[in-house]
Amino acid sequence: MARILLPVATIWRREIIRFLRQRSRVASAIAQPLVFWLVLGGGLNASFRPSGLPDGTNYIVYFYPGVLALVLLFTAIFATIAVVQDRREGFLQGILVAPVPKLSVVFGQACGGTTLALVQGALCLLLLPIIGLSTGIVSVLSTIGVMVLLSFGLTSMGLTIAWRMDSTQGFHAVMNLILIPIWLLSGAFFPAAGAPPLLEWIMKFNPLSYGVAALRRCLYLDNPASVGDIPQLSLSLVVTGLFCVVMYLCAAQTAYRRVNMT
Repeated sequence: MARILLPVATIWRREIIRFLRQRSRVASAIAQPLVFWLVLGGGLNASFRPSGLPDGTNYIVYFYPGVLALVLLFTAIFATIAVVQDRREGFLQGILVAPVPKLSVVFGQACGGTTLALVQGALCLLLLPIIGLSTGIVSVLSTIGVMVLLSFGLTSMGLTIAWRMDSTQGFHAVMNLILIPIWLLSGAFFPAAGAPPLLEWIMKFNPLSYGVAALRRCLYLDNPASVGDIPQLSLSLVVTGLFCVVMYLCAAQTAYRRVNMT
């Protein structure tokens, strides 16, 4: 067990220390949720009301889980950019030839990105009193649980792509092509009920849609009228859990292939 957990803990600790030593990333972790909230949520609240929005719910309340998902998405994905640099500098090659389970290496990377995303998401939860939402302890704890699942899945997705890239420029190009579409079509920005039929079907097959739905149901556990017509919590958790497993296995397989190629 120590042979499995030691590399996981070591790589996780390295990711956290590297994050804390980069002051720009620390400042971004604190300021980014506030910027998203003020610019996107506050700016669209008075002028944008998509069809399918629950009665009595203003847009800033509806949009809050979407902002939370966006914070998790960007933090989890861009935390994996370091994989490209570590591989170019030979750090990962040194770890992968060590007598430790290779799954532990990938799991340690995923746990590091998940922790960073969870911390930034927790900072975003501090905005709840600003919009006048009163949530109980059960609602907050269940929301954090969903954030852990979603962050792990998104980090694993980022690792799957990062292990294939040879440059940070290529990683940015691919991620920009993926990040915004899956977020926009997740029910974070507008509900599926008011979307055209084609987009509605795409949103149903988007795994992030179920992560956002789980966040929405947990956040508004004490106010179910603000939820609207979205997937049930049980289905959302199952799909999000499967997404985590599939993405982690894909990341591990991609790492194995890169090792065999080198």
